[in-house]
Amino acid sequence: MRKIKEILRLKWELGLSNRQIAKSCLLSRATIADYMARVQAAGIGWPLPPEMDETTLENLLFSCSSPGALQEPKPMPDWALVHQELKRKGVTLLLLWTEYKETYPEGYQYSWFCQQYQAWALKLNLSMRQEHRAGEKLFVDYAGQTVPLIDQATGEVHEAQIFIAVMGASNYTYAEATASQTLPDWIHSHIRALAFFGGVPEILIPDNLKSGVNKACFYEPDLNPTYWDLAKHYGSVIIPARVRKPKDKAKVEVGVQIVERWILARLRHHTFFSLKELNDAIRELLLFLNKRPFKKLPGNRESLFQDLDKPALKPLPDQAYEYAEWKKVRVHIDYHVEIDRRYYSVPYNLVKNQLEARLTQHTIEVFHKGQRVASHARLYGSKRHSTLPEHMPKNHQSYLSWTPQRFVSWAHKCGPETARVIERILNSKLHPQQGFRSCLGVMQLEREYSPDRLEAACTRALAIGSPTRKSIKAILKAGLDRRPMQQKLFEDVPTLTHENVRGPEYYTLSEPQEVSYAESSHS
Repeated sequence: MRKIKEILRLKWELGLSNRQIAKSCLLSRATIADYMARVQAAGIGWPLPPEMDETTLENLLFSCSSPGALQEPKPMPDWALVHQELKRKGVTLLLLWTEYKETYPEGYQYSWFCQQYQAWALKLNLSMRQEHRAGEKLFVDYAGQTVPLIDQATGEVHEAQIFIAVMGASNYTYAEATASQTLPDWIHSHIRALAFFGGVPEILIPDNLKSGVNKACFYEPDLNPTYWDLAKHYGSVIIPARVRKPKDKAKVEVGVQIVERWILARLRHHTFFSLKELNDAIRELLLFLNKRPFKKLPGNRESLFQDLDKPALKPLPDQAYEYAEWKKVRVHIDYHVEIDRRYYSVPYNLVKNQLEARLTQHTIEVFHKGQRVASHARLYGSKRHSTLPEHMPKNHQSYLSWTPQRFVSWAHKCGPETARVIERILNSKLHPQQGFRSCLGVMQLEREYSPDRLEAACTRALAIGSPTRKSIKAILKAGLDRRPMQQKLFEDVPTLTHENVRGPEYYTLSEPQEVSYAESSHS
């Protein structure tokens, strides 16, 4: 209303033209003409009455959509229909305006048609300006652009990926090159980024790549267990951006553009043969990027980070996160789980249950419903089993306590011949443990009969060359251990003599005797 009063003053007191008034008030001539037509239609003169305030003046001039309601209102287009039609292939605003004018020749012109549609469309997707508190959010993503690495030995070209992390409040940026976007590179890039910032933000905001999010969901995204484990170690939380909503991570989207323009573009003529060489070049340009002054704000990214984000970050833990993978495993009937063709024991009462295993370079941890139930040093080389005695049932623990020395010590209590039988049994096996059951069977015979009878049976078993549990049991069952041993089993058998029997002397000759064909034939 102030400008209308000023327009009336300039028109009637100073006698200026509409062009001069428009230039003075920074309005269009059409607006000045519209205001003057409304004033004349309302019958308002100059000077204005003292009792006419701004509200009364506004009601008099704008009570109708046209000055003095002299003109009929122009038909308004159906903007929802216009918006829907624009989604069709080949349909433009010019075509829709042409159809509108064919229906309403007295309608609005093309420029007004476009302006009004754009104003209407802006209300469909209102963008909320995000406020980033100091030390709150770290946005992470990969750049779409890659950098070629050349293998000097083979000449093969491999595309290096560019990982980027941006602090929300200060825009302080970290970038590095990795061999891939796989889980190990994704996790180790986070570890190095947090070390670069020297602290931990409250929230990590990634995109929905598979290395970070197993399954994207608006309500409950399924995070990768290793990524969740990293956030837990550093005391942070992960909130992935919504699918196909780049504004959720606008900070890193802009950070990607800046890194591509101020770092990757400057390296476009360089040839790199290793990741280390490429990261050294990125690190040097990254220092320049963070020190580059803002255009509309005082300072730069580094100074703003030191003032805002750095004091608000949580301290890093004493130990950096050790990369670990998670795997679902099932307990076998022998209460072991299989990981990389090696076997690790768990409590025997968890047989056939599905558990979660956490695999690091040095350890294997097994969890049941979030509780750790087993921990082993990771096996490498030829060793294939890691079994803890406390995981075994009682009868298996007692069996494990048996050793060859223990069997031999027990056998000596019965007698030396029993000890010799035990030693013969253990030595006859490829591995001593294979003979443990036979030894236990011999021990059972002592309880069934007596130590003296077992000793006598072992003596007889050794004499006949059959020191086995089966032979010893047969001797005891037949009572042969109570009979006297024969010194010579065949001393009463007469020696057989015949002209065709050569005798033992034949085989002790120093040189073989010649036997004629006739003699051998006669024989």
